[in-house]
Amino acid sequence: MKRWVHEILEVSPPGNRVSRIVNLSIMALIVLNVVAVILETVEELFSTYDPLFQAFDTFSVAVFSIEYLLRVWSSTADEEFASPVRGRLSFMRTPLAFIDLVAILPFYLPLLFVDLRFVRAIRLFRLFRLFKMARYSESMRTLGRVLALKKEELLISLFTLLTLLVFSSSMIYYVEHEAQPEDFSSIPAAMWWGVVTLTTVGYGDVYPITPVGKFIGALVILVGIGMFALPAGILASGFVEEVHRRREEEGVCEVEVAVVCPHCGRRIDEPAYIEPGGPGGEEETEA
Repeated sequence: MKRWVHEILEVSPPGNRVSRIVNLSIMALIVLNVVAVILETVEELFSTYDPLFQAFDTFSVAVFSIEYLLRVWSSTADEEFASPVRGRLSFMRTPLAFIDLVAILPFYLPLLFVDLRFVRAIRLFRLFRLFKMARYSESMRTLGRVLALKKEELLISLFTLLTLLVFSSSMIYYVEHEAQPEDFSSIPAAMWWGVVTLTTVGYGDVYPITPVGKFIGALVILVGIGMFALPAGILASGFVEEVHRRREEEGVCEVEVAVVCPHCGRRIDEPAYIEPGGPGGEEETEA
C-alpha cells in the first residue's frame, strides 16, 4: 500500500490512470485556489460569497493536508528516505515538500494567533499554493533546472543591471536636481526614473528636461534594451542545453542520412575510385 501511494503521488509512472487522475485533480484544485484568492479581493464578491470562499478554502486545505501526510508517510518507499524517522525528516526538508507545507500553513497559523491583522496578512500566503504546480508540471520543473543551471550568469547580469541603475540614477540626479528638486530630490528618488528608463517603460511622471539630462536618458534607454535582452538570451541557451540533455538521457539521437548516387550506389561522401584503364587514366586514382 505504501509503495502504491508513493508511485501515485511521487513517481507518476506512464499509463497509470489513477496517478494521472490524482495529479490532474490536484492541479485543478491549485488553479481554483489561486482564482479564489484573486476573487476575494473584490469587495462585492467577498461580502456576498464569503461563506462559500471559506468552505472552499477548508475543503482545499483538507485535501492538501491529506496529500502532504500521505507523501510524508509513503516517502520511506524511496531508498533515499528509507529510514522511518530520519528519512521522513529528510523528505520534509526537500524543496517540494517544504512548498507543500507552506501551502497549508496559512490555514492553521491563524488558529494560534488572535490578532486579526496577522490573520489578514497570512491569507496572502495562500498564493504559495501556486508553487505546488512545480510538482505536476514538467515545464515548471524544466524552468527550475534552467534557472539552477544558469544562476551564475543570471546573477552576473543582475549585478551589472544594478550597477547601471546606480550609475544612471547618480548621473541624472546631479544633472537634474537643480532644475527639478522635487522629482530628483535624492539618488534613491532618482532610481525610480532609472528603473522605468532602463526597462524602457517610461511612465512619464518623472523625466529629464535639461539637454544633458535628455542625452543621458537616451543613452540609458539604449543600454537598457541590451541589458534586458541579455537575461533572455541566457535563459534561451539554458533551455536549449536542457532539451539536449533530456534527449541524451532518453536515448534520442540524430540519425545520419546518407545520400547515395542513383547510378553506382556509392555514398557521395565516400571517396570514389576510377578503375585502371578507365577514362580517368592508367593508374587507380582517388577522385
